[in-house]
Parts: sequence; structure tokens; C-alpha cells
Amino acid sequence: MSEFAPICIYLVISPLVSLIPLSVPFPFASNSSTYPEKLSAYECGSDPSGDARSRFDIRFYPVPILFIIPDPEVTFSFPWAVPPNKIDLFGSWSMMAFLLILTIGSLYEWKRGASDRE
Repeated sequence: MSEFAPICIYLVISPLVSLIPLSVPFPFASNSSTYPEKLSAYECGSDPSGDARSRFDIRFYPVPILFIIPDPEVTFSFPWAVPPNKIDLFGSWSMMAFLLILTIGSLYEWKRGASDRE
């Protein structure tokens, strides 16, 4: 039983650590239904206009896609964080091939005008 004591202590303390901060504000909170301003929708200080489910222009979609592309580049560049004497010739050339593919893709997007705004 003594080898399981740290696990039991952890199982008792961890819910307390997460539940105590969640429950402390409730005695001090006021009833939000007394303030109609808190129940109204907030949109940059002005009254909301139009439907929230309106259609977006198709020109907005390439912007997030262009921001997602550098994420794999950063992720797959982590192997270069090792010291140069630890990476072999195959690792160096595979990273060069990866960067070449990314460069070709970036040049293709640039030539097509994907990042141009109207």
C-alpha cells in the first residue's frame, strides 16, 4: 500500500486544485440578470446589426489557409535544431528537399497572386 500512497495523494489533491479555483468566485458573484446591459449582445460598442449567420465572401478563405502553411514548415524544421555534427548527410539533404518544395509552393502562390488584396 505504501507504494500507491503518492498516487492516492495525487488523486485527492488534483481535483481539489482544479475545483477550488472554479468554486471560489460563486459566493462573490452578483446576479447577472439584474443588469440588462450584461444580457445584451456586444459588438464593438454598437448595437448588433444583421444576422450572425450571414455568408462570408470567398476572398476571406485564402487568408487563413496562407497562415496555416508556415506551421508545418516550422514543425519539420525542428530536426535542424540538433548540432551539425549529429545530423548525417541524409538528414541534411532531406531538409534541403523539404525547403525546396516549400519554396516552390511559396513562389507558386506569389505568382498566382494569392496574397494580393483587392
